[in-house]
Amino acid sequence: MDELKVFTGNAHPALAKEVVDYLGIPLGKDEVFQFSNENIFVRILENVRERDTFVIQPLCSPVSNNIVELLIMIDALKRASAKRITAVVPYYGYGRTDKKDQPRVPITARLIADLLT
Repeated sequence: MDELKVFTGNAHPALAKEVVDYLGIPLGKDEVFQFSNENIFVRILENVRERDTFVIQPLCSPVSNNIVELLIMIDALKRASAKRITAVVPYYGYGRTDKKDQPRVPITARLIADLLT
């Protein structure tokens, strides 16, 4: 499991800790915070080059912040040359908007899925 790295955002760090404890590996080191203007900053603090990486981030309240945080974490891992990035999303915000039930409405669940791929 040396090639495996698990990271977490601020949505539910206790869940990520339980997962890595079960796997017997340390939680990946990162820095995730908001500036005073509410911009989100992410820095990966260890080498992930050519490693399988997982980001555990439920899209619970505040949904929009947690989505953006996850997207920025994925981008940071891509730019750090991670071999594979898997978003683990135990709660999928906007999950109930998976089909058009009225005219002129978005399919937001699809939009979020497309953003994550």
